[in-house]
Amino acid sequence: MESVGQKMYDLCEKLYPICRSITGDGVRQTLAILRDVCAALQIHEVPTGKQVFDWTVPKEWRIRDAWIKDASGRKIIDFKKNNLHVVGYSTPVDKIVSLKELKQILYTQPEQPDVIPYVTSYYKERYGFCMSEEQKNSLAEGMYHIYIDSELFPGSLTYGEIIFPGESKKEIFLSTYICHPSMANNELSGPAVTIFLAAWLQSLKQRRYTYRFIFIPETIGAIVYLSQHLRELQQNVDAGFNVSCVGDDRTFSYVASRYGDTLADKTAENVLHFFYPQYKRYSFLQRGSDERQYNAPGIDLPVCAICRTKYGEYPEYHTSKDDMKLISPTGLSGAYEVYQQCIEALEHNMKYKVQCLCEPQLGKRGLYPTVSQKGSYDDIRTMTDLIAYADGKNDLIDISNIIGVPIKQLIPIVEKLQENGLLAEQDEKSI
Repeated sequence: MESVGQKMYDLCEKLYPICRSITGDGVRQTLAILRDVCAALQIHEVPTGKQVFDWTVPKEWRIRDAWIKDASGRKIIDFKKNNLHVVGYSTPVDKIVSLKELKQILYTQPEQPDVIPYVTSYYKERYGFCMSEEQKNSLAEGMYHIYIDSELFPGSLTYGEIIFPGESKKEIFLSTYICHPSMANNELSGPAVTIFLAAWLQSLKQRRYTYRFIFIPETIGAIVYLSQHLRELQQNVDAGFNVSCVGDDRTFSYVASRYGDTLADKTAENVLHFFYPQYKRYSFLQRGSDERQYNAPGIDLPVCAICRTKYGEYPEYHTSKDDMKLISPTGLSGAYEVYQQCIEALEHNMKYKVQCLCEPQLGKRGLYPTVSQKGSYDDIRTMTDLIAYADGKNDLIDISNIIGVPIKQLIPIVEKLQENGLLAEQDEKSI
């Protein structure tokens, strides 16, 4: 059977050629493909010109073709071969220019001379092209034909949403973005991991929490969504995660919420501590994705981020080198497993209290070896340690941190103790 990691990688490969931006058909096409994985995905449109807090929904952008031809008529760059060659949101142009004029609208990454940079101009109308510094330096004097077949027009911004009701109205919130063109780790890994998490959650017979997933254009999409749903999010979200850059094999990273003190932070650090102890921790001062919006003053949602290599911290970031070779099935599946463990931890993160005074007699319940011998106690040490701290004051993450055992190992012990009437959930719960 094909692994979930391979399925996510195959999905990224399918999505990779699509030219996405903050609006347009590339976003719609991407969402339609994601909906093939989880049919619960609902697609919404928000019209150009709508005021959303301090922002306005921009015009929609459509691009059909773009190229530069040299004096011989040879295409020296071609949008259809690499959609990073055009500055995002470029206005149309069709003219002959000199090399000097051409260089004024060329964007390169001089410190990385062999890459094509990712460049956008969403909120000021201009046009431009991107190429490697090496190619720019190789251009000969002469005239060049520049052509962009694009348009900006009143349309809409598109986003996707999935909501799975649970026993409680309290929510776990996961957000990812779908607005970058052909980049694998920075763009496609987040939606791939998130949609497969949604499909897994949909398959569960029981969910304590309600789950909300959104697939949005970065920044403006988060602002649009918050402008529509702020009150219910503030009332209901117990923990949230911004899912970004989760496809490579290099490391794991955690970006804290504004004060690093939310249930999401607590969960992320607990899971990563056991799953990948050498993970890299970043404060909110090192933020860069939509955790900016979710933690903004007055918004104050409990949202942090778990990445593989964090955006901006790997050399291929926002360049043509962020390609399908940078991500892998194992990288994607590692992030998927971490987020799964976070969700399972939150689902079971109650405060528990032992239901008898002094140490319970585990032997008569078949929970303790009937023969006492040196070493026979080792296998149940975790159970007795859990009981020792199940005083109604500690939730399961607290107990995991205190006794040094991953929550995934504590969950079956909790269930066994509950089955034997030795452990009860307290009225004061995390949901």
